[in-house]
Amino acid sequence: MKTETDSKYLIFKNIFNFVALLLCVSVFFGCNEDAKETPIKPNIVFIMSDDHAYQAISAYDNRLIETPNIDRIAKMGMLFTNASVTNSICAPSRATILTGKHSHLNGKIDNVSPFDTTNVTFPQLLQKAGYQTAMFGKLHFGNNPKGFDQFKILPGQGFYYNPDFITKNEGEINVKGYVTDIVTDMTLDWLENERQADKPFMLMYLHKAPHRSWLMAERHMAEFTQKKFPEPVTLFDTHEGMPAAKVAKMKVDGDMGWAADSKLYPEVMDQLGLEEQIGFDKRRYEMTVGRLDSTQKATFDTYYRAIADEFIANLPNMTETDIAKWRYQRYMQDYLGTIKSVDENVGRVLDYLEANNMMENTIVVYTSDQGFYLGEHGWFDKRFVYDESLKTPLLVSWKNHIKPGSVSDELVQNLDFAQTFLDVAGVEQPADMQGKSLVPVLTDDMENWDRDAVYYHYYEHPSEHNVNRHYAVITKDYKLIHYYFDMDYWELIDRKKDSLEQHNYYDDPAYANIQKDLHQKLDALRKLYGDSEALSQRYIDEFMPLAKEGKVYGVEEEILKPMVEKWENSKKD
Repeated sequence: MKTETDSKYLIFKNIFNFVALLLCVSVFFGCNEDAKETPIKPNIVFIMSDDHAYQAISAYDNRLIETPNIDRIAKMGMLFTNASVTNSICAPSRATILTGKHSHLNGKIDNVSPFDTTNVTFPQLLQKAGYQTAMFGKLHFGNNPKGFDQFKILPGQGFYYNPDFITKNEGEINVKGYVTDIVTDMTLDWLENERQADKPFMLMYLHKAPHRSWLMAERHMAEFTQKKFPEPVTLFDTHEGMPAAKVAKMKVDGDMGWAADSKLYPEVMDQLGLEEQIGFDKRRYEMTVGRLDSTQKATFDTYYRAIADEFIANLPNMTETDIAKWRYQRYMQDYLGTIKSVDENVGRVLDYLEANNMMENTIVVYTSDQGFYLGEHGWFDKRFVYDESLKTPLLVSWKNHIKPGSVSDELVQNLDFAQTFLDVAGVEQPADMQGKSLVPVLTDDMENWDRDAVYYHYYEHPSEHNVNRHYAVITKDYKLIHYYFDMDYWELIDRKKDSLEQHNYYDDPAYANIQKDLHQKLDALRKLYGDSEALSQRYIDEFMPLAKEGKVYGVEEEILKPMVEKWENSKKD
């Protein structure tokens, strides 16, 4: 039988439990509200290929190849049509991406000079801020990238087949297979087995392809060695009125290797009396094709022996134009064949992110370290400030922040990546970084974006391909270019009127006011970024002794000798 005391106790107990429940509910929802107010730092997946021309992505142009997986990023987010680089050559572009600084400030002006490891890179800053960081694939310079919890990188250029890797924890390793597949396997393994679910991550997934000399995966040889591709209208450009372009050695027909590039067997070259058009052509063939194991080589021979036999049979009746067209097709078959596997493997990574519900809070970027010529102006390679090498593909997805299917023609650069990633991560941006965060463009906050011109500077000369040193200012409508050192003259390109960039309007009186305005913009940008004639001369003086000593790859003696003499005489004056 309950007493009065027991009843009072029960009433008190029920009141206490109710109040406690209210407090718990209040705390629970209060904590959730706080969590909603505290933004979760986004993951960053940075995908970069090497020398991937925007013309070879179907989101930009589907005349050469379909790239449905890379295109998925544009469909989910934004495609940039005016993205560019500050210096169109591999290692300097990567240094600019990592540091957020122009080449003349980070010191990596060319592929010859060492990278200054005292530079602070954005992965270091993200790692310090609590991000888990990883890099897989091609860095191109340095064997111990700073700011990474895990890395497996190709030494130098790396190889397409059975590549070696420098690793953080395993030393140097060799992996059998095709490089694009292997780099993806490493990336997916890290996401599955090493990624810490309680941390945001920054992943750099970096492909070697489609860098020269192009070797596609075995599974694509049957298809791509039989394809025919449309020729660019400037395949036979004669570069009239464009002195620097006229002396460049980047012709698809004439400056490519018969063996390493066009994949003619060295013994076929000997049989046909074809001389090496570039230094070390046969040696480079052996270094690349020679890495194939017996099974891989058998597949290669199945398709490339047939190509060689057909060429041997047809050569006696081929004109110079026929040969040039043949070499263009050979170039496109191999180059685009390597991109096929890049697209497939990008799809594997996107599929993983989607299957694991990671797209909700992950920024995905696809880009290249620069553009590339696919026969335009008769060329392969890059280096020039003309569009095909200046402009780089850039596709960015960021769910709930970027409107799907957006297109932007804003003047953005690889200079901007570092600050963009630091911005979205809420990390303070160092004062000496020179780019701009792309967040306003990505989120349609254009009141906070105010760029009307970008700056470019190419340094590696004398070197392979004989592209003169030059710097330039680029707007949406024009380019003003100054070639210096070996040549000294100006070009003015009208990007709207002359989209093929075959005419120089610098001395045209109709462009006098435009020329004046561009000079003012150029001077302002050089001052803003801290570039100068004195710096240009310093880099020439540091480079020329290396060239003279034979430490610069691919310089022909007849080009190098007068340049060295000219430089030495200038130092005496």
